[in-house]
Amino acid sequence: MTEARGESRRVTISDPRVMRALAHPARISIMDYLSTLDGGATATECAEIVGLSPSATSYHLRELARSGLVEQAASRGDARERVWRSAGRGFVVDAGQAAGPEARAAEVALVEAHLARDAERTREWFRRASDESPEWYQATLFSDTVLLLTAAELAELNERVLALFAPYRQRDRRGAAPAGARPVAAQYKVLPLP
Repeated sequence: MTEARGESRRVTISDPRVMRALAHPARISIMDYLSTLDGGATATECAEIVGLSPSATSYHLRELARSGLVEQAASRGDARERVWRSAGRGFVVDAGQAAGPEARAAEVALVEAHLARDAERTREWFRRASDESPEWYQATLFSDTVLLLTAAELAELNERVLALFAPYRQRDRRGAAPAGARPVAAQYKVLPLP
């Protein structure tokens, strides 16, 4: 977590303490929100996103800061206002293949928190799908496909898919997106089956 802040900086989280700090729905939402902003946001602004009070959100921000996931950003002019920003452009969770039980349990807890959030986003879409415009309804895709790949092919596929996502990342496209653009959640998981 000591890399210089840069255009493509991604933080790799392998510390069980950091994984446990992030494995909370409000903190995941805060990180999602801050990762879309260049200038950061206050606890009050984050509170509107996560549905908590500013003081509860401030607590979560301080915990994320203690773990190195968020940091204070430059003030917007009012020195009393504390602005927070993501410490990186995104993060990868990887306890490592040889991780011990504590790290593995923390990694599983964090992954399960993300999977719960992703499942809720999917359920929410299906609850409101009939109210969406035909354009958005028809453009949405929910797919589950089994592929037959070598490890090298899987690595290549991952690189190609992530390269396809890159020009559409919300943080990089703010202010330059075409009219009618809106946030879209894209979950990409490829897991070898037994």
